[in-house]
Amino acid sequence: PDGDAASAFYEVTQEMTERAGLPAYEISNHASPGEESRHNLTYWRYGEYAGVGPGAHGRFIAEGVRRATSTERSPERWAALVEAGGHGIVEDVALSGAQEADEALLMGLRLTEGIDLTRLAARTGSAPGRHAIDELAALKLVERIAPNRLRATASGRMVLNAIVLQLAQSFEPAKARATD
Repeated sequence: PDGDAASAFYEVTQEMTERAGLPAYEISNHASPGEESRHNLTYWRYGEYAGVGPGAHGRFIAEGVRRATSTERSPERWAALVEAGGHGIVEDVALSGAQEADEALLMGLRLTEGIDLTRLAARTGSAPGRHAIDELAALKLVERIAPNRLRATASGRMVLNAIVLQLAQSFEPAKARATD
């Protein structure tokens, strides 16, 4: 469907699942309170996980550095790599603080609980600038739900990629935000 139809379907889905007692806990996932997928919350909270199997991705910290891995997508080639070398990893990259910040922001803003900006700053050394947050809040696209926790509003979820881009472009060193 075109953008308008997709937005309308999304809004109807949100209303229907909420009425059925399945509120959204993530932009595209719903569950009864307390029944959220712990497995998927690991991704969205930017935890560590191993990517195992064809086409899998992983994120983990080794020797103080977050690494991004991906495995061969073709099951046959993946199996051959495992047989030959013990694993099917085809990419293993050390992420910079900026890359971590981008990923953590993207994942965390998908959650209804939002993202802890203090944790983001501690982990990556940077956080979105106050001016960008204030601009988006004035547009009612994001909201602070605690002093250092930020989330996208219902209307913000409709344009989440644009919000993430604007916030990522505003990143400043964590020390500059110490007085926030």
